[in-house]
Amino acid sequence: MKNIVHKVIMVCALIMVLASCSSNKSLQEYYVDNSENPNFLAIDVPASMLNINTIDLDDKEKEVFKSLKKLNVLAFKKTEDNEAAYEVEKKNIKAILKNDKYVDLMKVNTAFGKGVIKYLGEEDAIDEVVIYGNDNKKGFALIRVLGKNMNPAHLMNAVKLLEKSDYKGEGLEEVMKLLNK
Repeated sequence: MKNIVHKVIMVCALIMVLASCSSNKSLQEYYVDNSENPNFLAIDVPASMLNINTIDLDDKEKEVFKSLKKLNVLAFKKTEDNEAAYEVEKKNIKAILKNDKYVDLMKVNTAFGKGVIKYLGEEDAIDEVVIYGNDNKKGFALIRVLGKNMNPAHLMNAVKLLEKSDYKGEGLEEVMKLLNK
């Protein structure tokens, strides 16, 4: 009897370990797990920091920014010393983004690097936009635009409104340095 109880406990422990090692990590978990990693630069920018209140908005524009909550930025600066870690982390992010819950919005291929833009939520009520871009010389950046019921048609208007505001990239200086080197 004691032997059976011991085996049941071992099987339960094994199941718990295997369940906790699930490969279906979310981007939020990935962000939290790596925010203290010295290879990464992690920045959270609340929507209030975007200085949108400094410009006159019509009701539709107010609705756009009311749906925005914050930006999470996670950037990996590639160096000669962390090249292997860069490759591992790049594969980790790509594996997470292959999950069917992330819907493709567009692929980007520019002089600055390659990237993808994906979203979570419904077509007309997006809760998260994910922007991932990498450059094999500089590193990669992962940006999560978090909100509630964001309308994709309004997101382009949001970019235009940011250009009108007096937001100068406060809070993102380190990411800009990373991208400009």
